[in-house]
Amino acid sequence: MTAALRATGIEKTYGQGTTAVHACAGIDLQVDAGELLVIRGRSGSGKTTLLNCLGGLDRPDAGQVWIGEHELTAMREADRVELRQRHLGFVFQGFGLLPMLTAAENVEVPLRIVGTPADLRDARVAELLDLVGLSGHRDQRPGELSGGQQQRVGIARALANEPQLLIADEPTGQLDAHTAASVMDLLRSLTTQRGVAVLVTTHDPLLAGRADRVLQLHDGALAGTP
Repeated sequence: MTAALRATGIEKTYGQGTTAVHACAGIDLQVDAGELLVIRGRSGSGKTTLLNCLGGLDRPDAGQVWIGEHELTAMREADRVELRQRHLGFVFQGFGLLPMLTAAENVEVPLRIVGTPADLRDARVAELLDLVGLSGHRDQRPGELSGGQQQRVGIARALANEPQLLIADEPTGQLDAHTAASVMDLLRSLTTQRGVAVLVTTHDPLLAGRADRVLQLHDGALAGTP
């Protein structure tokens, strides 16, 4: 297996002295290509902080993060931004779609950012909307879509630049049980059919059942096989 993500000794602390909160306390982690890894933990356990450090949205206080062969933690900010744009996809609990844009236009945004030619953008958007089952909704805006449909648009957008790693922070947190299961099934299919590495946080034990591995985050430490 090829490691899409490898992290060693990740530390992140907020505050000082007796009030310090150790959100990440020397975390080691690896996610392989084609693997779905779920991290569980109660609210406030540090799941989002960990994902932000792993995805280059925040810098850890200590430790190293590798995305493929690239050491993310050693990069300048501009280089980290470019790596995120080309090698990582992010899915958020709150969907994060631009309300004034259609579903197709939302998916197209990452392609525009990296300068993909218009004809290739159109083909890629069509492919991705078909992948997530929304070909018939390309011209609808987020306010005209259900929560599950919005999250599928978010997943399509995250896949626009063919990332080697997809990071999803509580992607089903605002969805009902049936819709949540269908979103997790979609994430599962990305690993088996496309070889994408998927790292997901969730508090739902039923959704965790679709994972290859499940780790528990507690007091800044991971329990399980990193």
